[in-house]
Amino acid sequence: MPYDPRIHHRRSIRLKEHDYSQPGAYFITLCTQGRQCLFGNVVKGKMQLNYLGHIAFNCWEAIPDHFPHIELDTFVVMPNHLHGVLVIIDTSVGARQCRAPTTERQCRASTTEQFGKPVCGSISTVIRSYKSAVSKSINIIWHTKGQSIWQRNFYEHISRDQKPLDRIRQYILDNPQRWADDPENPQHNPDDCEFLFDIPF
Repeated sequence: MPYDPRIHHRRSIRLKEHDYSQPGAYFITLCTQGRQCLFGNVVKGKMQLNYLGHIAFNCWEAIPDHFPHIELDTFVVMPNHLHGVLVIIDTSVGARQCRAPTTERQCRASTTEQFGKPVCGSISTVIRSYKSAVSKSINIIWHTKGQSIWQRNFYEHISRDQKPLDRIRQYILDNPQRWADDPENPQHNPDDCEFLFDIPF
């Protein structure tokens, strides 16, 4: 089946027996809780980040500082979600330098992800760390405690070939221009929106 971003990034399905700490390109989509537009707005087809958006952006850029086996590829922070490609380049490095918000003893030697049992260096561990860092920073700003700004899960697509990866990159780059038609745009479903913070713009 050809890559269709409207389908593939909406489903959160971990492939059984797939080792998510293995080298490869992983297309990640993270959505804010209730699809609230926390990170800014799209103006004339370009994303304009607010202060919270810069936090989400800077934390994403800092991922390789904490996980040296991860390289960043194309990514964009949208008003209420993030699209990005993470590339695992060396799992042996990640296994030795797990820096997620868990202790080394909590990280499993196994490469099979299980709920509550993170695998060091895996994509799930990296995303868990990222989401925690962003939520913690925003909680400090808004004087809240323990409020996650993200939906509980994330969506991923594993790219094994160059052409699909190039299509994913272009989709990410074009995302701001397509915001008016994006299913994640809360204007399409205003009654479903859940507001976590009163955001001044």
